[in-house]
Amino acid sequence: MGATDPAVEERENRGEEKTEKKKKKKKQRGVKANDEEEGGDKDELNHHRFLANLNRLNPTNPLRIIVNNGGGGRFTTPPPPNPAQPLRSSSRAPPPIQTPPVRAPPPEEPQPPPSPSPPPLQHQSRSLFSQTPQETLASLNSSKYTNKFFLFLFILHKIAAIGFVCFLVFRGVQGLIGSNGSVKRKEQRILRFLLPQVEAASLLSIVLAFSWQMAIRLWPEFMIHFILWSTFLMSLSSGILLLCFQMPATDGVGVSLIAFSIGNGLYACWVTRRIKFCTKILVKSLEPVSKFSDLNLPTYYMLAAGFFWMSLWIFGVIGALNFYFPPLVIIGLVLSLAWTTEVMRNVVNLTVSRVIALFYLRGMQSSTRFSFQRALSRNLGSACLGSLFVPTIEALRIVARGLNLLKGEDEFMFCCANCCLKLMTFIFEHGNGWAFVQIAAYGKGFVRASQDTWKLFEDVDMVEVVDADITSSICFLTGICSGCVCVIVAVAWTHTVYKPFTATISLLAFFIGYLMTRISMALPHACVSCYYACYAENPESRFFDETIKDRQALIKNGRVVVHTPRVRRALA
Repeated sequence: MGATDPAVEERENRGEEKTEKKKKKKKQRGVKANDEEEGGDKDELNHHRFLANLNRLNPTNPLRIIVNNGGGGRFTTPPPPNPAQPLRSSSRAPPPIQTPPVRAPPPEEPQPPPSPSPPPLQHQSRSLFSQTPQETLASLNSSKYTNKFFLFLFILHKIAAIGFVCFLVFRGVQGLIGSNGSVKRKEQRILRFLLPQVEAASLLSIVLAFSWQMAIRLWPEFMIHFILWSTFLMSLSSGILLLCFQMPATDGVGVSLIAFSIGNGLYACWVTRRIKFCTKILVKSLEPVSKFSDLNLPTYYMLAAGFFWMSLWIFGVIGALNFYFPPLVIIGLVLSLAWTTEVMRNVVNLTVSRVIALFYLRGMQSSTRFSFQRALSRNLGSACLGSLFVPTIEALRIVARGLNLLKGEDEFMFCCANCCLKLMTFIFEHGNGWAFVQIAAYGKGFVRASQDTWKLFEDVDMVEVVDADITSSICFLTGICSGCVCVIVAVAWTHTVYKPFTATISLLAFFIGYLMTRISMALPHACVSCYYACYAENPESRFFDETIKDRQALIKNGRVVVHTPRVRRALA
């Protein structure tokens, strides 16, 4: 009886172990529940903080735009939990939010009017990676090829010209070596008495081209007067020299030069009142050139290419004398050379125009090499089209102005003068030399660039100002002066060695001297064009002074007459 049954003790021990295990499980469940409640409270606090941070974001912030997802309203952040109430509770549901009672204002104090609520945010339609469109800046690097048809036409013409000139050179060598008759003797005379003078004229024209450009950049005020009157003297001197030879061919060339010198002298007297303003614009437009040390490199390249092509072209002319219809062949070669050198000049014009225009419009220092590559590739079609039509349009416009100059004296003879002038003005608005600035800067086609540039001039009332500019005339007269100098040197040399070639040498020397100088004068011409065109686009730029505005004020007040003068108005 006193002893305890072992079976009963074993059952009691097992019961105690079970109760202890149950207690441990209950404790673990309670700890887990408390952890879950605390984790839920922490998540709720983090959520409140996140929404509060979103409310403080800028409405244009991409993260806020994505979260809004086009809703357009402000974030509705629930109020933070009441600090007086403990966060922990027996249930997992969030505790009720108690708002403090709002006290009414005392009756004797009037209530202020409620402040207007801030307007809701507008719907942001931009995506996260969208950028503000910048059409003008994007168009500065346009990759389109302009005027592709004329680019193809010029390339086709150049391939044909190179092939034909090489063929003519072959014919000349064949006639010089293979034949034993009059053809061989004729070509020997040409090589001996014509080729040295023409090559000397080419080298002299290059020296004159660099000299003119350097002198204009160093002494612009003096050089405008000097070019006007030195061209008059050189053309008159060369014409008198050719008349002194008393040969029919040289007499015709001499009379033409003397007639041109008379017209040049009258023009120099007529534009005297414009020289001061033209000088100011030229000085101001040449100021950015010093910021680009390599801006003259395209001129060097084009002059070297022009000298190489003219040397080969001369051999082609010699070979054309041993071919069918020599006069027609030589005329075709002359026209081909004129178009080629004009394209070279406009390539320099486009290169300088892009560098200077980006400096005026954006304050950028663009790469001259990159601009030169664009002028030789993407903008070459516009250069070909402009080279083909701009000289013709400007020449016809001068003729129409000359007819309009005499219209007031004889209405019956010049009844169509006004109509011709209006027609040429319309054509000039759709194709002019001012277009090269926008072609270079924005990559536009030639016709569209001409229209847009002229529209800018009309919008800022600059038509009369640019129409009275004489920079293009100064560049043209510089080429004439170089041609006359080459004529004097080559003709004096030829007349002492072989007189029959005098007239031919005079024409070739004048042609070569004029073309080579025109290539070098593209730089100052492009600078002046950029100054006018960029001023018309942004007159308030810090790069421009009051020169043009003062000129416009004088024109409006009637103190400056820029219209084409007539005889009656001049007498009055």
